[in-house]
Amino acid sequence: MTMPMSDPNPWAAAMNNMGMPPIGMTGQPLLPDFDPNLGMMAGITPINAMMPGLGMVPTPVSQDVPVVKEIIHCKSCTLFPPNPNLPPPATRERPPGCKTVFVGGLPENATEQLIMEVFGQCGDITAIRKSKKNFCHIRFAEESTVDKALFLSGYRIRLGSSTDKKDTGRLHVDFAQARDDLYEWECRQRMLAREERHRRKLEEDRLRPPSPPPIVHYSEHECSQLGDKIKDDGKFAEAVRVLLTWLERGEVNRRNANNFYSMIQSSNSHIRRLIGEKSQHEKEMEEAKDKFKTALAGIVAQFEQIVSVFQAASKQKAWDHFSKAQRKNLDMWRKQAEEIRNMHNEQLMGIRREEEMEMSDDDMEDVPDSKDSEDSGVSQAEALKEENDSLRCQLDAYRNEVELLKQEQGKNQPVRSEEDTTHSQQLSFLQQALQGMQKQLLKMRDELKQREAELEKSLEDKQQLKSQVQNLKEGLQKLQSTHTMQVSVTDDIPHSAGIISTFLHVHPFGASIEYICSYLQRLDTKERWNSAALWYKSRLHAFIQTACWSALLG
Repeated sequence: MTMPMSDPNPWAAAMNNMGMPPIGMTGQPLLPDFDPNLGMMAGITPINAMMPGLGMVPTPVSQDVPVVKEIIHCKSCTLFPPNPNLPPPATRERPPGCKTVFVGGLPENATEQLIMEVFGQCGDITAIRKSKKNFCHIRFAEESTVDKALFLSGYRIRLGSSTDKKDTGRLHVDFAQARDDLYEWECRQRMLAREERHRRKLEEDRLRPPSPPPIVHYSEHECSQLGDKIKDDGKFAEAVRVLLTWLERGEVNRRNANNFYSMIQSSNSHIRRLIGEKSQHEKEMEEAKDKFKTALAGIVAQFEQIVSVFQAASKQKAWDHFSKAQRKNLDMWRKQAEEIRNMHNEQLMGIRREEEMEMSDDDMEDVPDSKDSEDSGVSQAEALKEENDSLRCQLDAYRNEVELLKQEQGKNQPVRSEEDTTHSQQLSFLQQALQGMQKQLLKMRDELKQREAELEKSLEDKQQLKSQVQNLKEGLQKLQSTHTMQVSVTDDIPHSAGIISTFLHVHPFGASIEYICSYLQRLDTKERWNSAALWYKSRLHAFIQTACWSALLG
């Protein structure tokens, strides 16, 4: 682009026709005696025609400043810029990854060498597809060079200094959609997606917590080390996890059962430590609660003092001496202090009510649940009665206090609204406490009724058991007496058999059974024989048969 210009007049005339001042490549005027009033644009500052990286036009500084296009001189042709007053050439939507441009309006005598000479200064060209008509497609190596090629859209091209129509034309550069560009763009997008997934995976791996170490397999050495770790408070959790895994794997057998038993025993010994830690934490929590309650009580007392200060300042003796603005501020401050005081007071009362409920629950839990004996049932009933009486007394006391507050409120109605609000708040607190006591009393009454019913049921069971025991004793006595009688009668069978045999020898023709029994009773009038005779009558046939056989065999 260092072609010498021997005659600058034609270039100046061409630029005059385009409405631009005739300037050269170096920014100097081509004609020193140029008159700016001859229908050409005045006030245009000469600029360098060499674009950085392109060698043709400068990069626009901003969008507000219009880009001034200059004449571009090549070895084989000359490019004249379009009229700046005309609208910019229209272009289609840019395809993704576009590296190919469509160039129309080429001269009929244009060659690929000419196209390479004009557009080669925009960037590296990979391919030129020229048509037989006046257009071609140019594919660049980079996407950024497409924008530089679009800058030449609208330029008029002329080959050399010829004025033939076949040697002139108006360039139209636009985006072109090529399959190779789309394929490369899709490949690049897939590669970027893979890189993004890889980066995310690396980030997730970096942020993921480390995996727990694998559980070692059972061995004698590992078992001895695990036994020492279980006894250590700091390594107890990890050691118990290993022991649990071994047990689930089924590592226990007869040879190592003692080792597992010792490890389980060591694990059980940590229960005392855990209970101690729990009790210590509970103690600390109770101390913190007591500390907070004490601090809250102090805060409430200080709020009471502040409210008392405002009440004293609101009295007639001091109130008259304050200005109107001061009275307004004092009234506003007093209301704020009372609201905060009431809020803290309600919080303190809530804490106390919770403590009372917890204490009542503890008392209820302390009552023994055993109902096996009559003494325990009676003691439980007596304890419930005493607690019921105490609750009734507390309820009566609360009722009396509420009635007194109502009477004082009825008498002191003309008193100031602050005292009314205080009394109403106290009354509401007492009513809430009264409701709580009533609920607790009803609950205790229900429990008392339930315990009394259980006690009555236990007494009935006891009576039934006593009657059953008495019946069993009587049955046992009857059984013993029957057994004694049987034994005595059995002992008297030989003697009775001898008497019956003698009686039968005396009466060779036989005798009746009643006659034999009467003879035996007359023979021996003892109670032993009377019972024997009765028993003989009950089992008459068997006895007579036995006695007869004894007499015959005797």
